[in-house]
Amino acid sequence: MIAKIEQLLTEVENMQAENAEALEALRIKYLSKKGVINELMADFRNVPAEMKKEVGMKLNELKNKTQERINSLKEAFDNKETLHNDLDLTRTAYPINIGTRHPLSIVKNEIVDIFARLGFSLAEGPEIEDDWHVFSSMNFAEDHPARDMQDTFFIEAHPDIILRTHTSSVQSRVMEVSQPPIRIICPGRVYRNEAISYRAHCFFHQVEALYVDKNVSFTDLKQALLLFAKEMFGPDTKIRLRPSYFPFTEPSAEMDISCNICGGKGCAFCKHTGWVEILGCGMVDPNVLEANGIDSKIYSGYALGMGIERITNLKYQVKDLRMFSENDIRFLKEFEAAN
Repeated sequence: MIAKIEQLLTEVENMQAENAEALEALRIKYLSKKGVINELMADFRNVPAEMKKEVGMKLNELKNKTQERINSLKEAFDNKETLHNDLDLTRTAYPINIGTRHPLSIVKNEIVDIFARLGFSLAEGPEIEDDWHVFSSMNFAEDHPARDMQDTFFIEAHPDIILRTHTSSVQSRVMEVSQPPIRIICPGRVYRNEAISYRAHCFFHQVEALYVDKNVSFTDLKQALLLFAKEMFGPDTKIRLRPSYFPFTEPSAEMDISCNICGGKGCAFCKHTGWVEILGCGMVDPNVLEANGIDSKIYSGYALGMGIERITNLKYQVKDLRMFSENDIRFLKEFEAAN
């Protein structure tokens, strides 16, 4: 019987099955009630007493190895069937190109992160707005010539409904439901009726910041701007503020940074001035505070706004704004290292 068991052990070790039906036939042959192993078990009573221990151990070994081999083959068939069932022949062939974050998203997140470290929280609002939040609450009178500064998309059936021209509307929405201290940053898409070219588009992206509290000064604004410029463009970046005009701030200024391409020495990008304009800013006009329910005799504040495309151009030297909205995978692949 020992010789028979050894022969069966060799068979089991080399056992193969082409399909599930063949495997089931092998199971029946070896492990069923009328199978080979059960027949050996029945003959076990005829084994001499002095050999029962050795033969019994061999029989158990044969039974266990047979069960293990059949289980192993069955698992292989199950995995193969699962793989076949999960195979989608309509899927794109491997390898699949993995996408990257858009350069505007990369820069927007970097701007938001810098201001978050300065204590600003994120605020967002609707892109389809009303005249009050976009213009009137921002100190644009109905007949104010400043409204002509922005060529606005109006909804023909509802002249009071417009596509926002700046994210200042988010500031208005926050101020009308909050009391100082207010410290927010508002990124988002804006729309203006402009001819599409390499330097302009009918939609683009802005980030605006607002800080309102007691005793906020222009010095606070200048320090925040300097810290932002150094974080965004490098520790050697210098800034300068030039007087300007915006309806919602007084006094108002435009901020330039030392050209990050030539280091302020002068090049074609900065038109050989050594400076590049990146944003507008100023102290919040008291009329804006009052229009939004904040007492201008107690509180003051500053606001600033910049175009994300402008900042992205400065960081990555993208010369054509249209490339940001064309979804050309070759262009987007260039920013993999920045992700």
